[in-house]
Amino acid sequence: MDKVKVYIAEHKDRFVNELFDLLRIPSISAQSEHKPDMVRCAEWLAAALKKAGADRSEVLPTKGNPVVYAEKIVDPKAKTVLVYGHYDVMPVDPREEWRTEPFEPVVKDGRIWARGADDDKGQLWMHAKAFEAMCATDSLPCNVKFMLEGEEEIGSPSLYQFCRDNKEMLKADIILVSDTSMISMQTPSITCGLRGLAYMEVEVTGPDKDLHSGLFGGAVANPANVLTRLVSQLVDENGHITIPGFYDDVRELSPAERKAFNEAPFSIEEYKKSLSIGDVEGEAGYTTLERTGVRPSLDVNGIWGGYIEEGTKTVIPSRASAKISMRLVPNQDYQKISKLFEQHFKSIAPKSVTVKVLSLHGGMPYVSPTDMPAYKAAEKAVEDTFGKKPLPFYSGGSIPIISGFESILGIKSLLIGFGLAEDAIHSPNESYGLDQFYKGVDTIPLFYKYFAESK
Repeated sequence: MDKVKVYIAEHKDRFVNELFDLLRIPSISAQSEHKPDMVRCAEWLAAALKKAGADRSEVLPTKGNPVVYAEKIVDPKAKTVLVYGHYDVMPVDPREEWRTEPFEPVVKDGRIWARGADDDKGQLWMHAKAFEAMCATDSLPCNVKFMLEGEEEIGSPSLYQFCRDNKEMLKADIILVSDTSMISMQTPSITCGLRGLAYMEVEVTGPDKDLHSGLFGGAVANPANVLTRLVSQLVDENGHITIPGFYDDVRELSPAERKAFNEAPFSIEEYKKSLSIGDVEGEAGYTTLERTGVRPSLDVNGIWGGYIEEGTKTVIPSRASAKISMRLVPNQDYQKISKLFEQHFKSIAPKSVTVKVLSLHGGMPYVSPTDMPAYKAAEKAVEDTFGKKPLPFYSGGSIPIISGFESILGIKSLLIGFGLAEDAIHSPNESYGLDQFYKGVDTIPLFYKYFAESK
């Protein structure tokens, strides 16, 4: 591994400059006008992995955005690692809140500022460069396969079928993923659990056209008023989700499990300060760590209806809509929850409006065992790099395809991410610390070494 470390040190500036070229491609999967950028980004990555040392690297079509697949087989008898990442990024809205150009990366205060700097281009690029370093120094101890998709931010709709169609090609001993975060640089962690997701869209319709709020106000149901009323009924004053049957499959942690879970370093005052909020809020009887890691939640992600432009227009809107996400915990089935949500939302709506409910996408929760060889190898690799044994950590986020990998391919995933809360993924001014990037590139080859040695 000494040769690998020397190679990384000699080429680290180039690694970042290449990442900048990747970040400049506006690969926003949620917006159809960026379809050509999705293809361009996939082709760029395929060429980069070929140059890094892959024997095979190509762009494979799906019903949606293409998948980049690459591999290097050093020995058919050796262990095989399948690296998963995604090259699509979130929209940049609200654009006016960015302090830099979202697709013109810059380094400032020791951080790379750009959309995708962390999620997930910066993190997948660590794997590409660690792979390059091992290939260049003839130090690669495992077979490596890359599967980089372009639809994670919209629920990976095409990747499930891609996996079903390519089971033989994707055979591996472990799926290696860097699309998660650590507790901090001082307290490294490995994600051993992800919440599931049920993502809904609701539409409330009243009159067949917008109406004058003076002539009809007080006599006709206002869909925007009704929608806000309905939304407010989904969570009660104790932060408890009111959908009947919602908690039926939630496993309550034992007192010992709760105690262990809350031993992770956490300052509520620093948390509030970092978010510029006066206080936290959530399900009564649970800590902030529990609320974001092992308890389900429901949030409005967007709400609209009526006139929202400059000036005034006194109307009762014909329609009002909202997007609502529910984060789920182990044992909760997103399809069941989606149906329960639809039934409940329609049941509480008054007869003065009609309601439409759509399930946009979702995924199952995931638990990564801490006793599997890959976890132990990652634990040792992180300890070598950070000088401290990483803590197992349950993330509040969701990567729906991870549970899909297990059900379709029969392979467990190892979630060894190097993001931090301050990276502001999905928000304006996303960034990624240079130290985080370099630590990741240093850690990944050590994981391969220890995984190859494991039994």
